[in-house]
Amino acid sequence: MSSIPHAVDLSMKPEVKGFFDEATNTVSYVVKDPNSSACAVIDSVMDIDYAAGRISYDSADEIIRYVQDSGLKVEWLIETHAHADHLSAAPYIQGKLGGKLGIGENIRIVQEVFGKIFNEGTEFQRDGSQFDRLFKDGDTYTIGTLTAFAMLTPGHTPACMTHVIGNAAFVGDTLFMPDGGTARADFPGGDARVLFHSIKRVLELPGEMRLFMCHDYAPGGREIKWETSVAEQKATNIHVHEGVTEDEFVRMRTERDATLALPKLIIPSIQVNIRGGQLPEPDESGKRYLKVPVNEF
Repeated sequence: MSSIPHAVDLSMKPEVKGFFDEATNTVSYVVKDPNSSACAVIDSVMDIDYAAGRISYDSADEIIRYVQDSGLKVEWLIETHAHADHLSAAPYIQGKLGGKLGIGENIRIVQEVFGKIFNEGTEFQRDGSQFDRLFKDGDTYTIGTLTAFAMLTPGHTPACMTHVIGNAAFVGDTLFMPDGGTARADFPGGDARVLFHSIKRVLELPGEMRLFMCHDYAPGGREIKWETSVAEQKATNIHVHEGVTEDEFVRMRTERDATLALPKLIIPSIQVNIRGGQLPEPDESGKRYLKVPVNEF
């Protein structure tokens, strides 16, 4: 079993509210301590009309309204990784509701890699300083009376972390629902073999552990779902059910990734998310711009 600090009480049952963003198939979460008004917001979404270059906040405002109407206090805004398919709204929500912004410490690797791809200048800090907390593998933090555990689960990106909060674990893009399989591993810094071991680490959690996905694409046209369990994943995940070997997974993942198109929002998403959800600094005219690197992806 994954080594979980004794301070993490797996019998605690946080209240989890999911918010599905249809434009990006992303699920954001508000995770509430059952014993207080404290909560965390995980993987929020900032809306973008990419063709028009227009940012808006309808998705984030829905979360803000829920938090305010429920009388909750945001203590953390958690990013499971630097997303390539949607823009983070964490700074916007933080400005309205407070809380600390956290991500895995390997965001510095992602910043370095994509800082080069986007030819960011020296003013772009590659030390993770855009975030309030950089989690190391095994770090704990509190949400009211809940103790949460940050578990390094790279492979999709170097900075991916699974956050275990009571009997709930938020896996980011590491896993999808069992009929959706697993995340791609072909982005810069990704590695299918590393991803296999990260998934196995997640699946060493107790079988009854609730697992919450960051995305769902409704395979076969079924209804959108985002909650499963360790036991269900081990039994039925189409890519990593029990019995699938490491080499079989790597071969499948490599062949499958070669057929996938890039996420339609990867260019704006990465530029914003390596900045902790902030837009690039304005130029001397006061305007902000996103770059489109040619033939770099």
